[in-house]
Amino acid sequence: MEHGAAAAVDAAPVLVRVEGLAKRYGDTTIFEDVDFTLRQGEFVCIVGHSGCGKTTILNTLAGLERASDGHVIVDGREVVGPGLDRGVVFQGHALMPWLTVRQNIAFAVRSKWPDWPKTKVDEQVRKYVALVSLTPALDKKPSQLSGGMKQRVGIARAFAIEPRMLLLDEPFGALDALTRGTIQDELLKICAATRQTVFMITHDVDEALLLADRVMLMSNGPHARVAEIVVNTMPRSRQRATLHHDPQYYPMRNHLMDFLVERSHPLTPPRSIP
Repeated sequence: MEHGAAAAVDAAPVLVRVEGLAKRYGDTTIFEDVDFTLRQGEFVCIVGHSGCGKTTILNTLAGLERASDGHVIVDGREVVGPGLDRGVVFQGHALMPWLTVRQNIAFAVRSKWPDWPKTKVDEQVRKYVALVSLTPALDKKPSQLSGGMKQRVGIARAFAIEPRMLLLDEPFGALDALTRGTIQDELLKICAATRQTVFMITHDVDEALLLADRVMLMSNGPHARVAEIVVNTMPRSRQRATLHHDPQYYPMRNHLMDFLVERSHPLTPPRSIP
């Protein structure tokens, strides 16, 4: 079944195509010649040191920034601005503090489907609030929620508009380890249930190996590039508690750590996993 799930992703159509992407600020080239694809239902993490342009790449996919060169094609159309076909979750939850959980998510749902009746909007809200296990907090305001709960609301809001692609910019970076693990588990379950395509920035190698089908490794900036793309060969039903028991885990983890510590300089040639 696991091999079937992986094969299904491999056989899925390409949803996102990034070609020759580059970003310059004045005379400084942050990254250049960035090329990659994302298939429908695939979870891809991008890893690299600060300053290599990870967030700028994500913002370009979201349509929040324009690249200096190159193209981003989503579902056959070039990205020229933000759109409801792409949901974004940042490290800060960005909830409207004067609205309840229900109202925050309903606002996004109505933006996507303005003609829906109130009952259908509320049904959609309840569905995704339940998926992140927050039904008891449905009518609470952000000030009454913990940091982890706020992030779960942000994730539910992004999923509730049923985007073609979900963009996550270190959404768990400010959370404690226990809360972070809980939300990672929620995210895995939702992605499995919805077959969501996800592009996520993380600094956490273990998080990348838990969540991602592929891990993109960025060389250091300036002139950063995608130095290597590592395929996660562990089964898709990965769990935090048992991840380290998989014989493939430590070779891949060591490979990623070795890249970040020793080989992230742009001139260093890539090396295969032993």
